[in-house]
Amino acid sequence: MTALVDRVRSRLAESGGEPTPAAVAAAVRAEAGGVASDLDVLAALRTLRQEFVGAGPLDELLRDPRTTDVLVSGPGAVWVDRGAGLVPADVRFPDEASIRRLAQRLALAAGRRLDDASPYVDGWLADAGVRLHAVLPPVAADGTCLSLRVLRPAAHDLPALRRLGTLDADGEALLQAVVAARLAVLVSGGTGSGKTTLLTALLSSVDPRERILVVEDAEELRPRHPHVVRLIARPANVEGAGGVALRELVRQALRMRPDRLVVGEVRGAEVCDLLAALNTGHDGGAGTVHANSAREVPARLEALAGVGGMSRAALHSQLAAAVQVVLHMRRRPTGRVLDGVGVLERDGAEVAVRPAWSRDGGWAAGRAALGELLAEREVRVPW
Repeated sequence: MTALVDRVRSRLAESGGEPTPAAVAAAVRAEAGGVASDLDVLAALRTLRQEFVGAGPLDELLRDPRTTDVLVSGPGAVWVDRGAGLVPADVRFPDEASIRRLAQRLALAAGRRLDDASPYVDGWLADAGVRLHAVLPPVAADGTCLSLRVLRPAAHDLPALRRLGTLDADGEALLQAVVAARLAVLVSGGTGSGKTTLLTALLSSVDPRERILVVEDAEELRPRHPHVVRLIARPANVEGAGGVALRELVRQALRMRPDRLVVGEVRGAEVCDLLAALNTGHDGGAGTVHANSAREVPARLEALAGVGGMSRAALHSQLAAAVQVVLHMRRRPTGRVLDGVGVLERDGAEVAVRPAWSRDGGWAAGRAALGELLAEREVRVPW
């Protein structure tokens, strides 16, 4: 059957036409002749369909609503994360060449180039809602590596997160108060910790009379709110043209009369524009940032601001005036949880995060400062 598939593949390549289902079926019939059985023909059609449609043998894994990541590092090394860590998947590729072909086809679908001259790619498969990363050998020493992250639009609200155990009733009341007070919020955490889910829930609690402008690299935020405008960044095409950067979209959003400006994930120079916007009367802004703890958020923002040409002193000055609260998410064996709440305060010339609450330790010294922020904005303190 492998020989039949190879012959059909060669015939399709020589024809140069579109590999439509009819063309594939005709090629199989022509190459099979009277030698192959009906079962061989069906198996060949199934194999070839996987080569030309979707993510091939990975499609079933990606369709599972629990799947967050699919990783391939060899024909028999396919791993899947369904929310509880990586486990081996019951999927195999015939050989290394089939993984390479799949990676190149997905890269082409994302409008990117993947070959020996450009051996790695980072792209976005909009139709599938999947972020793609692939590396070819010899850069990937053991063979083509393919990483697929499934980005499912988060649609939870705060009551739903309480039911799931992400936060308790007191945490829900606190976050409702933070939203009502229009405090600017950064949601921090590691990869897959639930940052986007929490931010979606916060935005779903915003007053329906307010207009929310959301700027993202990939379409993830879909809050349950009647007035949301979403701007999505666009990577450059194969020729390197047509890209629209996140930083430019932040500037455009400011001209669209936002009541709240939200950056789905702050990961580069756009932090400069976001902080500048939040310092020009745009209260209640929000974003997410990768950080191992709430305390590390200022240092993380320093590194990102450096990319945009902002000095350390300028970053801390802007940050002190722009952002009031940090919410830290953590992924635990029992699920994703709100792990801590902190208040940003000046510490000399710099800004530090003062813990107000932690999941393990309860209320901390920053609670008084958080209460003052809420009271200043005439919002009832929920404790």
